[in-house]
Amino acid sequence: MTEIDSKTDALVPTWLTLPDIAERLDVEVTRVRQMVKEGQLIAVRRGENRALHVPADFIGDGRIVKGLVGTLTLLRDDGFTDEEMLEWLFTADPTLPGTPAQALRENRGTEVKRRAQALAV
Repeated sequence: MTEIDSKTDALVPTWLTLPDIAERLDVEVTRVRQMVKEGQLIAVRRGENRALHVPADFIGDGRIVKGLVGTLTLLRDDGFTDEEMLEWLFTADPTLPGTPAQALRENRGTEVKRRAQALAV
């Protein structure tokens, strides 16, 4: 888990705490912590009390957004840090259009993964 800078923090529209994520996924907080540890989610320390937060866009319809885990794996394999992954996922790409995070939420994960793979080249 990483500390986040204000620039990256501002890119993410909405953050959720781990208990909020647990409630949305209908699992225990310990399971959410395990998901973070396994790389299925990115959690960063932010706010006054430095609590762990996850971008709200990573959760949809009671589950992790389809394609997110694979995209995070690709980016991690490309050498991206958590902060760099967040920056890439939440920076608008006019050719996409929108952000990669939005595209994943809109079930356009194939294109997002293709772009993530191209970063390694």
